[in-house]
Amino acid sequence: MLLLLPLALLGCRRGRFPSYPDNYHEFAYISDGGAGTVTVLDLVYLRQDRVLQVGRQPTGMAVNPVRDEVYAANAGSDSISVIDTTRNEVAATIGVQHTPYSLTVSPDGKRAYVANSGSNTVSVIDLDKRRVIAAAATGEAPGVVRVSPDNRTLVVSNRAAGSISVYSILPSAQSPLQLRAAFSGCDGATDVVIAPNSTSDTPSGAKAFVACSGSHHVMVVQLGAAPDSYRGKQDPALQKDALLCFLSVGKTPTHLALKPDGGEIFTTNFDSDSISEISTGTNEVTSTTIIGSKPVRAVVSGDNSSLWVTNFGADSVSVYDIEDGRMAAAVRTGSRPDALALSNDEHLLLVADTGSADTAMIRTQNSDGRPTLFTLLPAGAQPNDLVIKAFNSK
Repeated sequence: MLLLLPLALLGCRRGRFPSYPDNYHEFAYISDGGAGTVTVLDLVYLRQDRVLQVGRQPTGMAVNPVRDEVYAANAGSDSISVIDTTRNEVAATIGVQHTPYSLTVSPDGKRAYVANSGSNTVSVIDLDKRRVIAAAATGEAPGVVRVSPDNRTLVVSNRAAGSISVYSILPSAQSPLQLRAAFSGCDGATDVVIAPNSTSDTPSGAKAFVACSGSHHVMVVQLGAAPDSYRGKQDPALQKDALLCFLSVGKTPTHLALKPDGGEIFTTNFDSDSISEISTGTNEVTSTTIIGSKPVRAVVSGDNSSLWVTNFGADSVSVYDIEDGRMAAAVRTGSRPDALALSNDEHLLLVADTGSADTAMIRTQNSDGRPTLFTLLPAGAQPNDLVIKAFNSK
């Protein structure tokens, strides 16, 4: 594995990075679909920590926002691996249904929801008891699952069916999901984001935006208001989910990145070499910008100022200045960059390079204000997903 800098130089330059208290820990976890492993990178000491054996063909990963745990969906062994981040070991393996592709964790950290693409179901896992408590039918080939910020709604995209399924999340362990609505017409439905209503009296309320990767559209669905909410009380009709529109973006939208303030969403348009900006309030495409060859995924900085985009066809990451509406910089990565994530304090951007089996570690700020590639660390032969978990030990 190629290292951009010798270890001696790495140590010399370590002082240019932030200092952390002794009990602070931060790790990146990269699923390797080829070896059935998860590679763990230490982001405090900038080195590989270890490689964990999980199930076969791990794909999607998720972070628990409350517990010191991350999870890997093992598509080849129909299971979920629970990784204890305090020890960096596999603490449990939970069987689910066929070909789990992705998963998400509820905001309270108590449940995980798994899209089983081979059985057309979504599994509900009780993370306290570490077992499946229910499974609900979806459309054909479910791919991505998302929980609304208020922990009231689950949205599942069904790639082969070109649809989404919308469920009410219930406290009952016997019936934790209740199908509320389904909407079709989204060819190759893949990524989903849920834009929350910013205030209790926002007229628009929460919406689901869905990338229709088989076309050049994004589906927009109004999510039904809770009966006891301001909107639900004002107009009972708003308690129902409703298809609002299809927005025209670039060809083959693959990923959606929501600004932390919820005001805009960016799509990566793989076959148009562009990104499109969508206003979540007005449901309009406000701009489309050429960004790089085959853009595949993106992430927005915490201050809402920058969009980082992996260019699968250009072996680079583009930095888009959101306020100025222009490309600000481009940074070389390894071959075929895909999944990406910002470190907790955002001084590092990590990029999983699927063509060169490594992780590019990019410094987001230097003395000249421009990002640069700092080093490359191992990622496994077939990196599929990348997540980051930070915590303080007791």
